[in-house]
Amino acid sequence: MVDKARDTKLYLPTSVKEMKLLGWDRPDVVLLSGDAYVDHPSFGAAVIGRVLQNAGYKVALVPQPNWQDDLRDFRKFGEPRLFFGISPGAMDSMVNHYTAARRRRSDDAYTPGGRHGARPDYPTIVYSEILRLLFPDVPIIAGGIEASLRRFSHYDYWADRLRPSIIAESKADMIIYGMGERPIVELARRLDSGENIHDITDIRQTVMIRPASEMPAAGSDADIILNSWSDCRADRLKQSANFRHIEQQSNRLDGGATLWQKLDDDIVIKANPMYPPFSTAELDAIYALPFTRLPHPRYYGKTIPAYEMIRHSITMHRGCFGGCAFCTISAHQGKFISSRSKQSIVAEAQRVVAMPDFKGYISDLGGPSANMYAMRGKDQAICGKCLRPSCLHPSPCRNLNTDHGPLLDVYHAVDSLPGVRKSFVGSGVRYDLSLHQTGNAAVDRNNRLYNEELICNHVSGRLKVAPEHTCDHVLDVMRKPSFQLFYDFKRVFDGVNRKYGLKQQLIPYFISSHPGCQEIDMAELAVKTKDLDMHLEQVQDFTPTPMTVASEIYYSGVHPYTLQPVYTATTPEAKLAQRQYFFWYDQTYRKSITLSLMRQHRTDLIAKLFPSGGRKFSPAGEKRVRDLGDNRLTANKKRNKSTKTNHIKP
Repeated sequence: MVDKARDTKLYLPTSVKEMKLLGWDRPDVVLLSGDAYVDHPSFGAAVIGRVLQNAGYKVALVPQPNWQDDLRDFRKFGEPRLFFGISPGAMDSMVNHYTAARRRRSDDAYTPGGRHGARPDYPTIVYSEILRLLFPDVPIIAGGIEASLRRFSHYDYWADRLRPSIIAESKADMIIYGMGERPIVELARRLDSGENIHDITDIRQTVMIRPASEMPAAGSDADIILNSWSDCRADRLKQSANFRHIEQQSNRLDGGATLWQKLDDDIVIKANPMYPPFSTAELDAIYALPFTRLPHPRYYGKTIPAYEMIRHSITMHRGCFGGCAFCTISAHQGKFISSRSKQSIVAEAQRVVAMPDFKGYISDLGGPSANMYAMRGKDQAICGKCLRPSCLHPSPCRNLNTDHGPLLDVYHAVDSLPGVRKSFVGSGVRYDLSLHQTGNAAVDRNNRLYNEELICNHVSGRLKVAPEHTCDHVLDVMRKPSFQLFYDFKRVFDGVNRKYGLKQQLIPYFISSHPGCQEIDMAELAVKTKDLDMHLEQVQDFTPTPMTVASEIYYSGVHPYTLQPVYTATTPEAKLAQRQYFFWYDQTYRKSITLSLMRQHRTDLIAKLFPSGGRKFSPAGEKRVRDLGDNRLTANKKRNKSTKTNHIKP
């Protein structure tokens, strides 16, 4: 019997010795990954490698190459026949490395043992510069989430400045953005046929630098001319205006227009449209590739934390039509859902059941949003014209089929397999989708059944949902539904628990310092969650990541769709003042919260948060606190006004 955990011939080769065992003298393609090599369909480098392998190419993979020594990892396979590919990692490297406070993280879930320091900041730039130095004539192709989010000029929170397209800062010849299976195979075939990388300018989902003479003189339905790099540097509103075009075109059913951005007088960035969404057959074919679903044998006996989380999980679909303002999914995968067939999902579940360490529990039947499986517009012609970034905000689209029946069918098929004790849903659930009343009796019945079955059969004691905030005006900026829907879902959740004698918890996620949120909004959040008897666990401070609405607001101070000002906490002090309300129950923050609410003349909220333990002041003392607070607020407004003008470095 073959031991998949030890037999290197079952994997893409990661060393010359492994390559020789396969009978190769030279690879066609060498991929460099910022992550450890896990041969699982949740890891991008493995997917791209397997897709190229299936197309007939010899693919070697260099996981987490050492960029600080004599560069032997970059040299070991020599010059590939076709190209080098860079896959920086499943997470953006800067989110992986730094907290919202820009502090360096001490671990890396995509590295054996969780150790940090196995990849540089911005691997796309670092890896491509090294490859260009060592192999000046070999094409370099960059892909993955890092390149997708940085394909045009973008605000970089960690550098605190506007940066040009990452292709301008790296030595790569081309970026493949979004899900890269189709463009990478087309590119390989064209290079294999003898075409020069610099002559290949028409493949969808690719970005390249071209002579300025190629840019159309004026925009059209087929070509959109963005504000130039120099104009964006000079005027943040022009950067913000660019974003609207980029987001809208990223979410077009037909792939949208070609986007152009001038870098200087001589060169421009050209970004070709996206491919249409994958068909079910195309997606099934990818997930049918011979993944071992295991880390490469080089890591035998070591633990890779990110793998432990997904080893027994199954992805059912791609894309997300939620369009949340802080989320990068639509920029990478688009809003239209591509779903696998029930047969494909069941076949993968059978492979999971056959894994030696499987104990009967599938950890996740999900996707970017767990309950969008098989959902699409009823009339695709309407979808073809649509420019809405979200199908759910400000309310669910009337053309959207929200039937959860096909999803229930998949759950039942997987749960009926011999060896499966239970399948869980670990991905985020959109309760605004499952609670939506369509007026169609059959659909509404399926959706009620979905909520009941989800809560009764697919929760491992705790169901995580993401209301994100409690104030409707903040939720509107977030493109999230009213918090009232959380109350509605909680009633359903509690009712199902009572009906079946369960003692499960509903765990909400919340964000502080999101654009549109002020300190008093966080105080209201604290009061509402206290009334729900919740001590919050799943919380985070807003981190601006490239190519999201929220990041554009953070940078420019205005909403890119309205160009109207939106308040955003940008200083460490303002962000901490908001974050502390998550922990109102901690004595450490009680005094600070009390003083802050007094300065804002909201003693009513003090009484609600600390009915028997609030800080007591005499009337004279209270007036002094308020006066002090008014003075500080005035000073902070002046500082924030100055900061908003100057805090971005050129």
